[in-house]
Amino acid sequence: MRPVQVNRRAFLTGLTAAALCPLCTSGTAWGETAPAHPGSEAHWSYHGMEGPQQWGKLKPDFKACEVGVEQSPLDLKEGIRAELGGLYVEYRESAAGIINNGHTIQVNVPAGSRLIVGRKNYSLVQAHFHHPSEHKLNGKSFPLECHFVHKSEAGELAVLGVFIEEGAENATLKQVFANLPKPGPEQPLGEPLRFDGLLPDDRAFYRYAGSLTTPPCTEGILWSVFRRPVRASKAQIQAFAALFPLNARPIQSQNRRFLLETL
Repeated sequence: MRPVQVNRRAFLTGLTAAALCPLCTSGTAWGETAPAHPGSEAHWSYHGMEGPQQWGKLKPDFKACEVGVEQSPLDLKEGIRAELGGLYVEYRESAAGIINNGHTIQVNVPAGSRLIVGRKNYSLVQAHFHHPSEHKLNGKSFPLECHFVHKSEAGELAVLGVFIEEGAENATLKQVFANLPKPGPEQPLGEPLRFDGLLPDDRAFYRYAGSLTTPPCTEGILWSVFRRPVRASKAQIQAFAALFPLNARPIQSQNRRFLLETL
C-alpha cells in the first residue's frame, strides 16, 4: 500500500480528544485494574451469559460494549503506511505489586516510567496479560498479549500492546510469573522490576483509536501495538493459561476508523 503523509499533531489530537470523558478518570474506566466485588459492580466474564456478547446488557455503564463504534481489539492488517513520528518508551526499574483480579494477572507500578507519543507524556500505571492475544496480526493470533496502560495528567489513556510468541524463556516474565497469585489482594513482587524485556527490539507499530477491551469498553483510547512479538517459553505460557484458559475479547469491527502503520 502506498505510503501517505499524516499530520501527526492533528492525528494525535483527534485520537486522544475523545478520551477526555468522566469514565476515563474514574476507577470504573480501567476495567481490569481492580477485582470485582459482589454486589458493588455487575459481574462479567469471558464465557456464557456474562460473556463478551452480553457485556453491553449487564449494566447501563457497559452500553459502549454493545453500541460503540471504536471498539478494541482489531485484526491488524492492511494498515495505511504513514509517518507517525516518535513513540518513545522510558520504563524504569522499580518496585511493583502483582494481583490476580479474577480477569487477568496485573502488575501495578509506581510513578516514574512513561510513554511519550509526539510531545505528550503518559505515565505507566499497570501492565496485564491476555491469553490468547486479543489483537490479531493479519488474521494470526499469538499465545499471549501484554497491555501496558498509561495515563496522562489530563486523564487521557494510551495503551501499548505487545504480542508474545512461544520461544526462549523470558527473563521479565520469569520474575512476574514465578508465583502467580490466586485471586486476592495485591502482593509485592520480591525484586524491583523493569519491563524492557517485554518490548521488541523492532519498534514498528500500528496506531488506531480504540477502547478498553473489558467493561465498560470506554472509547477514546490511543492504541499502539508493536508488529514484532517478543518470546516466552512454553512453560511460561502454560502457567498463565492454567489460570486463564481464555481471557481475550473477540475481534471487533474496524468500522470507519483509520488503521495506521509505521513506514
